[in-house]
Amino acid sequence: MASAVIQKFKRPLLESLLAIILGFIVGAIVMAMFGYDPIAAYSALLIGSIGSLDGICESLANATPLMLTGLTFAIGMKSGYFNVGAEGQAYLGAIGAIMIGSVIHLPYGIHLAAATLFAMFMGAIWSLPVSALKAWRGVHEVVSTIMLNWIALFFVRYLIEYHYYEPGRAERAMPVLPTARYQVLGASLTTVIFVAVAFMFFAYFLLWRTTLGYELRLTGSNPEAARYIGINSTRVIFLNFFLGGLAAGLAGATQVLGRPPSWTIYKTLGNVINLGFDGIGAALIGRNHPVGIIFASIFLGILSYGAKFMMYLGVDPDLTRAINGVIIIALSLPELYRIIRRFIVGREAE
Repeated sequence: MASAVIQKFKRPLLESLLAIILGFIVGAIVMAMFGYDPIAAYSALLIGSIGSLDGICESLANATPLMLTGLTFAIGMKSGYFNVGAEGQAYLGAIGAIMIGSVIHLPYGIHLAAATLFAMFMGAIWSLPVSALKAWRGVHEVVSTIMLNWIALFFVRYLIEYHYYEPGRAERAMPVLPTARYQVLGASLTTVIFVAVAFMFFAYFLLWRTTLGYELRLTGSNPEAARYIGINSTRVIFLNFFLGGLAAGLAGATQVLGRPPSWTIYKTLGNVINLGFDGIGAALIGRNHPVGIIFASIFLGILSYGAKFMMYLGVDPDLTRAINGVIIIALSLPELYRIIRRFIVGREAE
């Protein structure tokens, strides 16, 4: 049993290890070309992100929302849909947390649960137009999710500016009340990370241990077989995007209810923006598997927080982002290759 598990994960682990090494080598070459010391830069990155308790906490705090937005993309891929709507759904989740956490007064445990669940609900509701357009009009999910991402951006900005702004601080929404905040573990890491990890394992159980999950995965891997045995494609579409919306809404909530010191969102959405798109990288690195996404997100959290320590050495911020991008692309290539290959084989079968 143990040997079978080792054999199952041996190749993915080796591919990821080689991709990490390749990514760091290419990044080092780029830095050397621009006159920077790669060894000093990488040392600063690792020492800054995992060399202290605060660094570890900040890296994990950065990883938390990526787990959930990565899960949104992964659930879509398991069902055969390219869901890039986590970005907008996270915005709705963040403002949903503000709506309950800032305005309503409730006891601590009830308030925190209500704000979290409502944020998830807001993210899931934002996925319904995508599901309806896909199921009943055949609109491709990439088109509808990208359009809804933009609508969500301006809609949430409108709500912050005109309805939920903090008096005297028009650039941001009202911070959530203390009864709607997760407990701080260290630096900006809070107990919301446990909620995120629990949701990841719930998704794993649902996808691999239930009939519903089997239907989702079969629809993605073999649509013809799914139709032959009578799986309701409309139900699969709605369930797929609804589950993804719950995860993305929770990701938005983590940045409001579980991220000090501000406990709010800004009108620019600076503390939420790009989480949905960065989650795609986490999903690809984690091979679209909930457990793999957890580790991939932690790795990306280390990179994102450690990058600022490279900048302290004088490495240009744009170059730092480019190097991180090279590493992420290298790690994503094996899964991206499988997705493209599966798509080509599917088209040939038609």
